[in-house]
Amino acid sequence: MVLSFLYRTRYIQTELGFHERLFVAVLTSRATLNTLAVAVNKTIAHHFSRLLYFTGLRSAKDDTYAQAEQVKALVTHLSINQDVYLGRAEEFIGGDEQARYCHGGFGYLLSRSLLLKLHPHLDSCRNEILSVRPDEWLGRCIIDFLGIACVSQLQGQYYHTYELAKNADPEKEEEEEFQAAIAVHPVSDMMLMYRLHKRFSRIQLERAYQEIQELQMQIRNLTSLTPAGEASLTWPVGINSPFLPKSRFEVISWDYFTEQHLFSCLDGSPKCELSGASKADVSDIIESALEHLNSHYQPLLRFSKRQLLNGYRRFDPTRGMEYTLDLLLEAVTQKGHSHVLVKRVSLVRPLSKVEIIPMPYVTEATRVQLVLPLTVQDLDFVSNFLDMYAMNTLDTHDNALLTLLFIYHPYDAQRVSQVDVFAGVKAMVGELEKRYAEVKIPWISVKTEVPSQVKLMDIVSKKHPVDTLFFLASVWTEINMEFLNRCRMNTISNWQVFFPVHFQEFNPALVYRGEQTASSSTDFLKDGHFDRHSFAEACFYNSDYMTARTKLAADILDRDEVLESMEVFDVFLHYSGLHLFRAVEPGLVQKYALRSCNPRLSEELYHRCVLSNLEGLASRSHLAMALFEQEQANST
Repeated sequence: MVLSFLYRTRYIQTELGFHERLFVAVLTSRATLNTLAVAVNKTIAHHFSRLLYFTGLRSAKDDTYAQAEQVKALVTHLSINQDVYLGRAEEFIGGDEQARYCHGGFGYLLSRSLLLKLHPHLDSCRNEILSVRPDEWLGRCIIDFLGIACVSQLQGQYYHTYELAKNADPEKEEEEEFQAAIAVHPVSDMMLMYRLHKRFSRIQLERAYQEIQELQMQIRNLTSLTPAGEASLTWPVGINSPFLPKSRFEVISWDYFTEQHLFSCLDGSPKCELSGASKADVSDIIESALEHLNSHYQPLLRFSKRQLLNGYRRFDPTRGMEYTLDLLLEAVTQKGHSHVLVKRVSLVRPLSKVEIIPMPYVTEATRVQLVLPLTVQDLDFVSNFLDMYAMNTLDTHDNALLTLLFIYHPYDAQRVSQVDVFAGVKAMVGELEKRYAEVKIPWISVKTEVPSQVKLMDIVSKKHPVDTLFFLASVWTEINMEFLNRCRMNTISNWQVFFPVHFQEFNPALVYRGEQTASSSTDFLKDGHFDRHSFAEACFYNSDYMTARTKLAADILDRDEVLESMEVFDVFLHYSGLHLFRAVEPGLVQKYALRSCNPRLSEELYHRCVLSNLEGLASRSHLAMALFEQEQANST
C-alpha cells in the first residue's frame, strides 16, 4: 500500500509540475489516510518543512478536473504557520451543526501541521465515527479531535469550485464562477475531461493576452516620460530591442526563403526544399500575418493571400526569431470590389522563458599545458610561435607550460646523430631557458611516417597527470592571455571540451596585390575568415581524454590503422558523453601560410586540409579582382 501510494504521488506531482512545497496525493480509503499520516510523520517530515497536501478523496473513478497552476498559485499564498483545511464547505447530513466538512468530489487542501496533529487520533476516529462517505468521515474526525472546520476562504484566498451540470458543454459555460474555478466536478467521461482542459487553457491564454496588452499600454504611457521619449520605444512593445553588432563579424545574416524552398541550407548547398518544422514555421507565420492584417483592417478590407513573394528570417539571440515577408494579397472591400497589392510585414516570434543551465565551477587560475606537434615542414614558423609564447605567457607570468613534440620521419630519425633536423628549434628552446631561468620546455621525439593526432596525444597523455588541462596547438597559433583564459573557462572536467575555430588571414599577395596593409585596432579581424575545416586546436582535460580513449581502444581492438583516420575531435565526438563546444575564437588569429597536407592520412583528413588551403587564399571578391587584372594584363 505504501509503495503504491508513493508511486502514484510521485507520478501526479511530476505531471502537475509542482515544487517541493506542494505535494499531491489521491486517497481512496481511510486506511490510506493513515498511511499518509505515518509517511508524513516518519519519512517526509524531515525533508520538507513547508508542505501542503492537495487531497482528493474518491472511492470510485476520478471524476474531478483540477487546474494545477491555479492550485499552485493558491498554495503559494497560504501561510505555513496555520492549520489548513480548505475546500468546498458542505453541511453534514442533518445540517444541525455550524461546522462544515470539505466535499471530496472537489478536492481539498490539508496542511502538513494539521495531518501531524491528526495522526494520533486516527485509531479513535476509526472506532468511534461511522460514515459511508470518506470525506464526511474525515471532516467529522478533524472537527471532533482538532476543532477545525472546513472553510472555502482562508487568508484572503478562495477555493473556487464549479459543479458541472449533466450534459453540460464546456464551450458554452460563460459564468464567472466557472472561469474562476480551481476544481470542476463531476466529470462524467474522458472526452469531457479533455474538453474542459481545452476550455480552461483558452481562458488562461485570453487572460495572458489581455495582460500583455495592458502591460504594453503602460509601457507606452511611461515611455513618454523618459528622457529619450517615445523614440526609445521598441517594437514589439515590451520585447528587447534588436541586437546591435560591434563589428562586421557580429552581423546576423538573414536567410531567404519562399513557400517551397530555403536558400540557406545546413549542408552548405545554395537551395534546398522547405520541409518539416521549417515548412510548418513558414506556414504558421504567413497565417499569423494574414490574421493580424485582417483584424487591423476589418470590416473595411478583407485580405487573402495569393503568393509569398519574398521571405526573410534570422534568429536574434536577444529577442527571438525575426521575419520579414513580402506578400502578394487580394484585398476585398465591403462592396465586393477587389484589388491586388503587395504588402511587407514584419513579425517577431519572441523567446519564451529563459532557463539558466547550471554549470560546474571553473576558474581562470588553472594551469594550461600547451602541446605543440612539429614536423619538418613547420620549421619556418617555429620562431614566431616561440616569440609569441615568450611575450604573452613568460613575460606576463601566465600559468601556462609548453611541451614540444618533434615528429621525425624514419629517414631523418636514422640520421639524427649526423644531422638533426630539429637542432635549430632545440637551440631556440635553450635560449629561452637561459633567458627565463625558472622555465623548462621539455620535448618528446617521435618517429612516424603518419603523424596521427590521436597517436601523438596517446604519448603525451601518459606523461602528464590526469588532471592536466591540455591545449593542443598548431605552429601557426599566436598564443595570448585572452584565449588561454577562454580555454580555461570553456573546458570543464567531466563535462565539456572546447574546440575553437581560429581566424585565418587571407594571402596578402592576393588581397593587397602590392599595396600597403592598413592596420586598424578597432577592426583587427579583417581580410580573413574563420577556418571551419581545421580541428588542430583543442582544449580538454587529460582524464576526459583517457576515458574516451579507453572506449575507443575497446571498439577498435588491435586495429591501430583506424587511428590514422581520426582526430582528437572524433574521439570525443564518438566515444564520450561530454559536451563538445565548437565556436569561433577571435583570440586565435593566424597569419596566412600554405599548410602541408600529408597524403598518408585518411582521405577525409587530406580533403579537409586541401579545402582549408583553398578557402584560405582569399575571398571571392579578391579572387575575382585578381582574375580580372590577370585577364586585363594578358589582353594588353
